[in-house]
Amino acid sequence: MGSYYLAIDIGASSGRHILCHMEEGKLVLEEVHRFPNGMKEKDGELCWDFDALFTEIKAGLKKCKEIGKIPVSVGIDTWGVDFVLLDENEKVLGNTVGYRDSRTNGMDEEVYKIIPEDKLYARTGIQKAIFNTIYQLMAVKKSHPEYLEKAKTFLMVPDYFHYLLSGVKSNEYTEATTGQLIDPATKEWDLELIEMLGYPKDIFQPVKTPGTVLGDLTPEVQAEVGFNCKVVLPATHDTGSAVLAVPSNNPDTVYISSGTWSLMGVERMEADCSPKSKAHNFTNEGGYQYRFRYLKNIMGLWMIQSVKKELKEERGLDLSFAVICEEASKQTIPSIVDCNDERFLAPKNMIKEVQAACKESEQPVPETYGEIASVIYNSLAKCYGATIEEIQEMTGKKYDSISIVGGGANAEYLNELTAKYTGRTVFAGPTEATAIGNLMVQMMTNGELKDLASARDCVFDSFAVKTYKPEA
Repeated sequence: MGSYYLAIDIGASSGRHILCHMEEGKLVLEEVHRFPNGMKEKDGELCWDFDALFTEIKAGLKKCKEIGKIPVSVGIDTWGVDFVLLDENEKVLGNTVGYRDSRTNGMDEEVYKIIPEDKLYARTGIQKAIFNTIYQLMAVKKSHPEYLEKAKTFLMVPDYFHYLLSGVKSNEYTEATTGQLIDPATKEWDLELIEMLGYPKDIFQPVKTPGTVLGDLTPEVQAEVGFNCKVVLPATHDTGSAVLAVPSNNPDTVYISSGTWSLMGVERMEADCSPKSKAHNFTNEGGYQYRFRYLKNIMGLWMIQSVKKELKEERGLDLSFAVICEEASKQTIPSIVDCNDERFLAPKNMIKEVQAACKESEQPVPETYGEIASVIYNSLAKCYGATIEEIQEMTGKKYDSISIVGGGANAEYLNELTAKYTGRTVFAGPTEATAIGNLMVQMMTNGELKDLASARDCVFDSFAVKTYKPEA
C-alpha cells in the first residue's frame, strides 16, 4: 500500500475527511469522517462555529489513527471571503460572522466613496458580491472599529485552521483573491488599496501558493491525535481545488463547479479586468500556479438545499436530493426566475421567495415541491446557457462541451437540462472534485504525481464521468 494523503473539505453545509492513496495508477478515495456545518444566529448575526469545526477536524485526524492509515500530509479547503481577526494573544476578536449575514448591507457604497466601483474592478478583477471580504472589513470598521485597532493578524477561514494545526500563519493565494484585495498583476496584497480603505495593512500575512509546506502538526495537536504529518497548503478556496480536478487537459474546456454555488468559467493565464468583463460580472479568481479562474458566480444548488431543509421543517418531508430531482423531472411548469437575484441569497423562506418571484413576473406559481424544484433547476440551466454565450463573447473562443464537477454532477435532471439549454455535450464527474483537487496538490508536492497535466489524466482514469448529449 502506498502513502496516504488527507483532504479536509469543509463546505457551507457539511465537511468531510477524505483519505487517498494510489492503487495500480489510480486514485482511491476513502471517506473517514463527515460532520455538519452551517451558520447559526448569535447576537443577531449569522455566525460559523469555528471551535466546533476545529474539534471535528481533530476528530477526523483521530479516526485516521484508529484505522491505522496515517497520512503523510493534510490540507484544508473551505469556502471563500470569510475571515477572523486575532488579537495579540491569538484570540479571535468578535463573532465569527459568515458571508450570508446582513452586516455588509450598504457597505459597497461606503467602499465606493473611497474608490469608485469601476476603478476597484480594474484594480482587482474580482466581481462585485456584497459579501466579499473588502465589504465585510468595512462593516467591521463601521460597527466595531476597536477590533481593527486591536487586531494583529488577519486570517481567512482555511488559513485559520491551518494555523491551528501547524502554528504557522499565512494567507493562501487562491482564497485571498476572493476577498477583492489582491493585485492580479503582482499576485500580492494591494497594500495601497488596503491603506486607502483604512484597514491596518500590517495584519495581512505573506501570500503563499498551493503546494507550500507549512510544517508539522503542533506538539499539542500531535499529542491529541496520536501522530505527526506535514501540513500542506492546497488551493484552499474550494472552487480552486474543484477546478484542478476537472478531468481534461483541453485548454478550451468550460467547467461548472457545482455545489452550494455554481461557478462557471474557464482557466486563463491572464486576468481580464476590462470594463466589458465587469459589465458581464465575471471574476478573475486566483488558481493553481497563478492560473486565473475566469468565471461567473451563479447562485447554484443553495436554492435546492434550502428547499430540502424547508420541506423537512415545515412539511415533515425528509427527501433526498435524488428524489427531489426525480420529481422535478416529471413537471411541465414553464416558469423561470433569475437565480442570481439577491433575494435568493438568504431569504427567510426559499419556497415562498421562489413563489413570490413567479407571481410578481406573472408566471405560473409552483405549488408542489416537484414544481418548485423544477423551476429552480430550469432557471439554473437557463442561466448556464446564457453564461456560456457570454464566456464565448469574452474569450473569442467557441466551446463545444462543459465539464461539471462537484456534488451537482450527481443531479441528473439538472445535467440533462444543462445540455438542453446550452446545446453542448455535458461531462459530469467526479463528484468529490474539491477533495480530489486538494489531494492532487498534496501528491504533486510529495512527487507522487508529476505535474498538473498527468494529475488530470490520472483523475480521468480514476473516476466515472457520465456524458449528456443535447437533444438532437
